[in-house]
Amino acid sequence: MGKSKRNSPKPGGNRAQRLAERRAALQENEQAVARPFQGLAGECDLVALREFVPSATAELKLADGVAAERAVVLATVLPGAVSALVRAGDSPTGYVGVQVQTPSSDPVADIAASILWTQSADPGDSLAVAHAAPGGPTLADVLVADAALELTVHQDFDWWVPEGVQPDPQIAATIEQAKQAIMPSDRLDLGADAIGAPWWVDAGDKAHLRWVRPESEDDLMLALARLHAAGGLHLGEGSRFAGSFRTHGLLVPVFDLDPDRHVSEWRSPAVEFGARLADALAVDTPLTSEQRRSRDGLRSRQVTLR
Repeated sequence: MGKSKRNSPKPGGNRAQRLAERRAALQENEQAVARPFQGLAGECDLVALREFVPSATAELKLADGVAAERAVVLATVLPGAVSALVRAGDSPTGYVGVQVQTPSSDPVADIAASILWTQSADPGDSLAVAHAAPGGPTLADVLVADAALELTVHQDFDWWVPEGVQPDPQIAATIEQAKQAIMPSDRLDLGADAIGAPWWVDAGDKAHLRWVRPESEDDLMLALARLHAAGGLHLGEGSRFAGSFRTHGLLVPVFDLDPDRHVSEWRSPAVEFGARLADALAVDTPLTSEQRRSRDGLRSRQVTLR
């Protein structure tokens, strides 16, 4: 008697096996972009621009292999949250947004695709959504990887319109609406040797410092736990550690600050905290029981940004 048809092997294996293989492929893809901006000198600022900085721009330094027909400016957000546009003029300029209407799980590929699009698009054109080809270029391929971002922080969106140009009524209304909602923000300059990207924002009833750090999440969490247990997890008087964000493979400690103090007044306290944190990062002994309790408490105050 021949084998039952029910027990005959199916082409490609059984359904459970195919599902397991699909899950493994998805997990591998997620791991590949878990820290998408890693390897770029501006990694921490790129994360900040994508996640919480309202209005900032930076002219990009394109790699030699890119046929740079025109300059490209990276921006937090463009009109309509489009992925890219080309501004007309005597020297057409490409603009690429990092806060877009349809974000994907691979921002470096999308931003790279937007940059390349600006080189051949007609002046006045805009790209609603970037569609990166699988296996296509990433930011590491189209940018000078070790070039720091030379940021310009704006307190409005007037830069959406070239100087001397009268915006159409819809754009003018959008800019005015954004002006009413924008929160004053600034990049805290801690000197050439500073690590990470500390961004200050005035949220009204309180201000915040969000410090994007380049260390691995585990290493940074251990260091924060050591500081917390020792009473050093703060920026001095008028500050309080609020928690941390987890985003793009990095940890972002957040401090609540006295809003009556100018952003420049937080420079020295931030430098001092940076030195304490560097010392804590250099310790490699196991955590004490008190430090483990601090670590567990700090982990409970994490928020993951997706």
